[in-house]
Amino acid sequence: MEPDDDLPPSDAATALRLIRDQQAATVSRLEPDARLLYWPWGVAWLVGFGLFFLRYSPDGRVLVRLPDWLPLATLFTLLVAAGAIQAVAGARAYGQVTGDSAQRGRWYGWTWALGSVSAYAAVGRVSEHLPHDLTALLWSAAAVGLTGALHMAGGAIWLDRDLFRLGVWISVINVVGVIAGPGWHALVISVAGGAGILIAGTIARLRQRRRS
Repeated sequence: MEPDDDLPPSDAATALRLIRDQQAATVSRLEPDARLLYWPWGVAWLVGFGLFFLRYSPDGRVLVRLPDWLPLATLFTLLVAAGAIQAVAGARAYGQVTGDSAQRGRWYGWTWALGSVSAYAAVGRVSEHLPHDLTALLWSAAAVGLTGALHMAGGAIWLDRDLFRLGVWISVINVVGVIAGPGWHALVISVAGGAGILIAGTIARLRQRRRS
């Protein structure tokens, strides 16, 4: 006679272990791979802002003669790609989630969208009166500052320490870059920001694997 897999566990320890295994499996299905949420943004910042530093270095220097349009076009393309990857990964993981968590996610997404439009509208009105180097600094500092603030907000909403700490890190290096001035800001964001996001994604993925 074959054993019946549907029989209840014979002791409490086995039952608890089965519950934990099922919880881990459920979390693994519903939680997107952290690398897809972090790494595309890290690469975008590392490469995109890195090209800005090479083309528009401090004191008007040009370290690598690139077409004027290339740094912005590369950064924009990589950011759009990162957003698309994150959207697809999130939709696949959270598509079956309902209730308060789903509502928080929708509201958080609207916060990103409307916050960005509001900030960029204000920056656009001011930047036309500034020199080119200060205009570039204003745009990049506003975008990075908004990103840091919203990362901290997301960490507070979901009690995610890693996300909150990343937001703090991004905010701090943004201030450092602004104080350093045009050109240097791009280098700081490329190296410290891009690498920081890549490291944060690696740490988050390792923790996901330990939980599952």
